[in-house]
Amino acid sequence: MLRRWGTERVAGLRNPQVNPHCVDSSGLPADGRLRLLSFNIQVGNSTERYRHYLTRGWQHLLPHTGRAVNLQRIGALLGDYDLVALQEVDGGSLRSGYVNQVEHLAQLGAFPYWYQQLNRNLGHLAQHSNGVLSRLQPTLLEDHPLPGPPGRGAILLRFGEGAEALAVVMMHLSLGPRTRTRQLAYIRELIGGYRHQVLMGDMNTHASDLLLHSPLRDLGLLAPQVEATFPSWRPQRCLDHILLSSSLTLESVRVVAQPISDHLPVAVEIRLPESLGDAPPMLTTAPRGSPA
Repeated sequence: MLRRWGTERVAGLRNPQVNPHCVDSSGLPADGRLRLLSFNIQVGNSTERYRHYLTRGWQHLLPHTGRAVNLQRIGALLGDYDLVALQEVDGGSLRSGYVNQVEHLAQLGAFPYWYQQLNRNLGHLAQHSNGVLSRLQPTLLEDHPLPGPPGRGAILLRFGEGAEALAVVMMHLSLGPRTRTRQLAYIRELIGGYRHQVLMGDMNTHASDLLLHSPLRDLGLLAPQVEATFPSWRPQRCLDHILLSSSLTLESVRVVAQPISDHLPVAVEIRLPESLGDAPPMLTTAPRGSPA
């Protein structure tokens, strides 16, 4: 069973899954704005004190009733957003009651498109994953295992075509600074050719390190969010980020004060460049808040 974790993963093109419960329509958001959220959901577990990592550690291995309640709360939160990056999601194993949490949250939030990136396959024990939920149909989706020990990944999404395409990378980076630097160098290569860039995820370091001392430093990215996100019950460290290229207009940013996980979610609203609307259409199959 554990051998699957060591199986070499290969970067490549993928297709997003389609939520059949959403009704077809098309076009960019009517107001030209895109609402983004990044959330490390800790597989639906609730942690309210450091001691809970020990006393509730069994919840990372076995199912429990509180997880379903937490996922309902997360699903209600996600409904207000257009593009969501999820970290520490289970893809369907014993601990999640064999529920693919990415698919489940896509249904709860009425997202037409979703994708699960499996990073550690422990068979029936756990399916450690990242996830994407989107109201926009990407013109390209790539799955990338990141450098370093197995278990970390990034997802590249492209919306539109040509020079005005929007590139979005969702990730969960390593704790170790050396490995994290290698991972950021890899991501730098992925997005270097795009003008409009968004980086989202649990990056396990502070914004100043990302912008000033990492391989991203020459991109001129902005970190609009500097409030602490971890631990959720008494935030002290800013580990979760949505980084933007200077070509994108920031409308609002906030850390969402909902301590469902051990991380707080980060939300950013941007205004899309008008030139992006002239590119081939970015399709969506449900307006915000449509019922699944």
